[in-house]
Amino acid sequence: MVNPGGSAQSAPVGAGTMSWKRCAGCGGKIADRFLLYAMDSYWHSRCLKCSCCQAQLGEIGTSCYTKSGMILCRNDYIRLFGNSGACSACGQSIPASELVMRAQGNVYHLKCFTCSTCRNRLVPGDRFHYINGSLFCEHDRPTALMNGHLSSLQTNPLLPDQKKEKEKGGRTVNKGSLREQKALKKESRKKLD
Repeated sequence: MVNPGGSAQSAPVGAGTMSWKRCAGCGGKIADRFLLYAMDSYWHSRCLKCSCCQAQLGEIGTSCYTKSGMILCRNDYIRLFGNSGACSACGQSIPASELVMRAQGNVYHLKCFTCSTCRNRLVPGDRFHYINGSLFCEHDRPTALMNGHLSSLQTNPLLPDQKKEKEKGGRTVNKGSLREQKALKKESRKKLD
């Protein structure tokens, strides 16, 4: 299946099998040695093309993107749907190609994902706390609690992003309304879609 950031998989057509696949692009039988599988369909390598630049997607890489009924190469996807959000810390736009950190549904540049007290950068694997819309490192949590952040902690339920992180092995612990989280691991960092 191909989603933004998905891949077009190339596979050899089985020799000796009579099970011919039909191309989703032209509708013809695929008798080529290799075929592409994208968006739950099979394609001739010449038929899976970017809707904008007509580049054959099997020749320019393993990723293809779909949006608004179009099949796109990475460059055209970024050109058309480029900036998809703003950093919750600095307010500047985040290019779609940039890696980000997420907490409580907010998105941050990697350089902006810092402790609100000591300003140290939080990196994948660091423990942090999200209190009243602010990030705190493990060391500064007690200071944040003593400085009055405790009286007005957020009581929102876990957001979908956090539920997914919990399923992926990240640790999310609900302690009343204070959330203790393990920062995203390197492979869990996401690109904006």
